[in-house]
Amino acid sequence: MSDLAWIDAALTAARPQAVGALLRYFRDLDRAEEAFQDACLRALKNWPQNGPPRDPAAWLIMVGRNAGIDVARRQSRHVAMPQEDQLSDLDDVETPMAERLDGSDYRDDVLRLLFICCHPDLPPTAQIALALRIVSGLSVKQIARAFLVGETAMEQRITRAKGRVAKAGVAFETPGPVERAERLAAVAAMLYLVFNEGYSAPPDAPDARSDLAAEAIRLSRLLLRLYQTEPEIMGLTALMLLQNARAAARFDSGGQVILLDDQDRSLWNGKQIAEGLALIDKAVRHRRPGPYQAQAAIAALHARAKRPEDTDWGEIDLIYQALERMQPSPVVTLNRAVAVSKTQGPEAALALVDPLGERLDSYFHFHGLRGALLLQLDRDREARDAFGRAIALANTPAEAAHIRQHLDRLAQEGKRRA
Repeated sequence: MSDLAWIDAALTAARPQAVGALLRYFRDLDRAEEAFQDACLRALKNWPQNGPPRDPAAWLIMVGRNAGIDVARRQSRHVAMPQEDQLSDLDDVETPMAERLDGSDYRDDVLRLLFICCHPDLPPTAQIALALRIVSGLSVKQIARAFLVGETAMEQRITRAKGRVAKAGVAFETPGPVERAERLAAVAAMLYLVFNEGYSAPPDAPDARSDLAAEAIRLSRLLLRLYQTEPEIMGLTALMLLQNARAAARFDSGGQVILLDDQDRSLWNGKQIAEGLALIDKAVRHRRPGPYQAQAAIAALHARAKRPEDTDWGEIDLIYQALERMQPSPVVTLNRAVAVSKTQGPEAALALVDPLGERLDSYFHFHGLRGALLLQLDRDREARDAFGRAIALANTPAEAAHIRQHLDRLAQEGKRRA
């Protein structure tokens, strides 16, 4: 591995811990980020010559803190700048710093950093953008490409998000158990939003957007290292891995959507599936069920099925019923209707779907599923209307093309009957 490659990997891995610690020290997002960038520049100069430090995160925290103090002193003009050798003599301070960074400080710093990025005063899109910028270190250009907006607009969005966080007066003290649980739930929700932004990207989307799924998995694994006995974080990580394992089989060579039952399962990522299955099995043993575990358990049943006909739809229906009790939502009921259609037929599924119309009338998947069920019941005219509504609400050209296939099929069958 080249010097640049291993340095980049080390900086990426150390970023959440280092920025979190610098944020605790300076209590200012911009200053913490600038201090980390200064430390990275010194690493690029120092590490190729002297080799990697024993603890990259501790090295970056110490150097970043010194750099931040240096900037503050120059700005204030009250204290003379320290000598260069005082700032860069790291041999005597690296080990003590590493010893002081115990697991508790690391966990609190990273959690605080993630929680600040998903502050409740921020809309979800701003939460994601801020987390990708501060925690993941993606450039504004990369984030803008991922969200298909201009670089200037994304810069303004991130700047406004930082301003709202600053005005909110976020506490920097170590959170108590109750607040910690609330923060962890907020962070998990934000990470799943990041994942879905990437996972739902069509095959022709910019690389920056499709990479969001991988970045969400990386950050979820980081949380899992901090909270190794938290079953919902296990469930979240398992859910992402099991869904992402199907990515290579979700679209054909022309960019058309391939439904789960029609996917080539040999293209599924076996390594990610094995990791996801192990995590959800471990989470279930804690006997503290939650929504992410339930969704991961459903994904696991799909992953374990060698063929579509081997899928245990009855068990999936039961898990969806449990999920409806844990997290009542019309979307959960809509997903459960797919399982019901497999076990009880399209008429029973339609009985679940139709009452959701008022709340899901602007939801693409509601009309798509309803059209498919009506098609199975030979109610062609109603199916055509439902598919037409779905096309109008499609989020991507691939979704619209998939529904168009159903309409073309209806048109062909109508000609044959005529």
